[in-house]
Amino acid sequence: MSLAFNRTYRYLQRQAHEQPVLFWSVVLGGIGPVMAFSVPRIRESYFGYTRQENVPSSFPLPNRARRPTEGYED
Repeated sequence: MSLAFNRTYRYLQRQAHEQPVLFWSVVLGGIGPVMAFSVPRIRESYFGYTRQENVPSSFPLPNRARRPTEGYED
């Protein structure tokens, strides 16, 4: 078990020095999905974050008869 871990560690260390862009792209790409599930829970439980209510998608119409516009009222 120790030998496999040691070889993996040495390989990753070598890749980090020889191809740092590829290495860090893989590391950050692996961290992304983990953060997608953990960050919202951490924000809600530790920091008291609550979601804002949605922005209205329509304007409420008045409950009366609508009069047609005349002239340049628009």
